[in-house]
Amino acid sequence: MADIIRLLPDHVANQIAAGEVVQRPSSVVKELMENAIDAGATDIQLIIKDGGKTLIQVVDNGKGMSGTDARLSFERHATSKIQKAEDLFNLHTKGFRGEALASIAAIAHVEMLTKTEDDDIGTKIKIEGSKIVSQEVVVAPKGTSMLVKNLFFNIPARRNFLKSDQVEYRHITDEFHRISLAHPQVAFSFYNNGSDVFQLPANEFRKRIVHIFGRKTDEKLVPVEEETQVVKISGYILKPEFAKKSRGEQFFFANNRFIKSPYLHHAILGAFEGVIRPGTHPGYFLNLEVDPGTIDINIHPTKTEVKFDDEHTLYAMLKSTVKHSLGQFNVVPALDFEQDQNLDTPYSYKNKQVGIPQVVVDASFNPFETTVKTSKGNNSTGNYKKSKVEGWENLYAGLETKVESNVSHLEFESEVVNSSIFDDEKESIEPTTTTFQLRKKFIITTIKSGMVVINQSRAHQRVLYENFLKNITIKEAVSQQLLFPLTLSFSPGEMNILKEIKDNLCTVGFVFGDLDDEGVEIKGVPVLVAESEVQMIMEQLMSDFQQEVPGDSFSQSDMLAKTLAKTLSVKTGESLDEFSQVKLVNDLFACKETTLSPFNKKVYVTITENDIERKFI
Repeated sequence: MADIIRLLPDHVANQIAAGEVVQRPSSVVKELMENAIDAGATDIQLIIKDGGKTLIQVVDNGKGMSGTDARLSFERHATSKIQKAEDLFNLHTKGFRGEALASIAAIAHVEMLTKTEDDDIGTKIKIEGSKIVSQEVVVAPKGTSMLVKNLFFNIPARRNFLKSDQVEYRHITDEFHRISLAHPQVAFSFYNNGSDVFQLPANEFRKRIVHIFGRKTDEKLVPVEEETQVVKISGYILKPEFAKKSRGEQFFFANNRFIKSPYLHHAILGAFEGVIRPGTHPGYFLNLEVDPGTIDINIHPTKTEVKFDDEHTLYAMLKSTVKHSLGQFNVVPALDFEQDQNLDTPYSYKNKQVGIPQVVVDASFNPFETTVKTSKGNNSTGNYKKSKVEGWENLYAGLETKVESNVSHLEFESEVVNSSIFDDEKESIEPTTTTFQLRKKFIITTIKSGMVVINQSRAHQRVLYENFLKNITIKEAVSQQLLFPLTLSFSPGEMNILKEIKDNLCTVGFVFGDLDDEGVEIKGVPVLVAESEVQMIMEQLMSDFQQEVPGDSFSQSDMLAKTLAKTLSVKTGESLDEFSQVKLVNDLFACKETTLSPFNKKVYVTITENDIERKFI
């Protein structure tokens, strides 16, 4: 039998490795910016075009590289960060594997320009698909400039899987936020398609947060500070009233490295338990400084998932520290059950002098006399004189008869019935079928072959979903104007999402006023939307768009219709009157798709007469 196992060529091995390291343009941004920070740069510029597909450039003023190092940096497992295996347990740099540049060069056109402070001239290297095109000596400033063009040019399948430019730009912005927050002492600049996006000067951590997320964020921050033998915790949390359904403002940094940790996130949720709404997530920007030997970073190619030696202790300390900050800064009201509230001094008496109370008594007052003497000696009739009220018996006439005749029809507690979803068409509906609401969750109606059990929430979602899609397509939605416009505040990232979907929101009935980088004014809402629900709907929209990140216009319209249908649909536990039940059944079976909800959940089940008869065999 012939030998069949052979070594892969280097360029093939690099392309395989690139699949783990470089998933999308944001992965390239992360690797290049972290290399710049490891090089000791104090000023880093990020320039992208077309969502990073056409161009990604990172320019830094770090220590640079010599000609030999510049050439060797593109080889696999070539790194200056570690020298032996023991160094993995004492990492102080972002990178350490030596795979990033080799992986990037395998699937893109790369151009490097670098120079050290001691050298008079720099080095320029061009690489296309792991092949070195040229290496020459040029004049260059101190530092390194990495130019990455035409990402995945030699892997068309991977390039086809990339999302739209807006979606890729959003991922790059997220990476830029994480790195710039982890290093507030470094100045950052961000340019997208020739426009200036961020100019972040070197500053303290709080001001870096405000520069990224807007001026109004400053009043939302609560300091967190604690130092123990295990960990040093510092940073800020957002006040409970600013908790959102989306998870865009949750940042953990372990030794100046952004990490994702559901376990530690659960500790924050435990600290906020009881002070935020269910289903919402608090915002936080927390730095954790631990011994490098107690943290393992080398468990995932992206290096965002880490392992701590003693997670349980870290969990308890983090939870108690956040709770302490909430109480220390009077964010959470404290109750003292041992203090007698009757002993509290009113504010109006706080600065008054204490004196002997003066009591004035009228010794001649007699409440049983028909006349009293006034202070002037005149006699007057008091208000306490009894007078006979005639006809009082008529107030009780027929009371005994009414109680005895109507006592069987008395209702002591009535059930709240929600029929508001179809109030406008109630008069035109005549029930022609029998409906029944079961446990405030299902609507049971009869058909010729048996009966249908309908999930009321999913059925209403389907009805609203198709109505909203129709409004978006036809653009004839009805809007109700607000007497007092609403002003909602959002982060710059959320405002970018809102600007993308603004046109679709207008087609369903929203009317917008002023729109800036920190907030939006809403002057009108769709007819089905209550004013009190606008904030919740907007937060749900931001959450859905950040999680699923739709690319084209159709997917944006589809997600918008799904979110509005899910938020505005009748929920499980709400009672519907007979008219609303019949209307919901009729509207459901008038839809184009009746069996599935917008989220591909079964809407109803049919129970035939034969199915029922078999139960009695």
